Amino acid sequence: MEWFNVGRIVNTHGIRGEVRVLSTTDFEEERFAVGIKLAAFKKDDKKPTWVTIESMRRHKNFILLTFEGMNNINLVEPFKEGMLKITKDQMTDDLLEENEYFYHDIIGCTIVSEEGETIGAVTDILQTGANDVWVVKGTKKEHYIPYIEDIVKEIDIDEKKIVIHVMEGLL
Repeated sequence: MEWFNVGRIVNTHGIRGEVRVLSTTDFEEERFAVGIKLAAFKKDDKKPTWVTIESMRRHKNFILLTFEGMNNINLVEPFKEGMLKITKDQMTDDLLEENEYFYHDIIGCTIVSEEGETIGAVTDILQTGANDVWVVKGTKKEHYIPYIEDIVKEIDIDEKKIVIHVMEGLL
C-alpha cells in the first residue's frame, strides 16, 4: 500500500489524550477534520493503527488532535514521534485548484522542451516564497525549473510528461 504523510506527532499535550502534530499537508482542514480516519504509525513501526479524529484545534504552530477512544495520555504516548498518514485512495483531486497538482504526481515526470529534447526527470520540489521550483536531474547536471506559466506549457500526469519553454539562461 502506498502511504502519504500528513503530519508528524511530535509530543503529547496535557493528560487527556491530546497529541501535538506538526502538519505536513497543504489541506489541514480536510485531513484533520473531525471524523476523518488516519493511519498512525508509531516510531519505527511498519504497521499502522487506524485512528479517527475526535477533536482538532490549533495551538501556536501545532495542531492538537484527540482520537476516538483514546482520552488518556497513556493511550497516546506510544504514538509520540510517529507519523500520521493517508492512503492514495484518500487523496482526492477535488482539493486541487486548476493548474495545481500533488507533488507525487509531478515527481518522476520527464521534462521535455517544446522542441522535443528530453531535459531530465523531476526528482524533488522546492517550496520558495513565490512559486515552487522543480529539481530536474539531467544526464549531465541538475536543473532548477520554476513552476511558472511562462515556462511550464503542458503537464500530462497520465503520460508523466511535462513540456516547458526553455528561456535563455534557464538551463
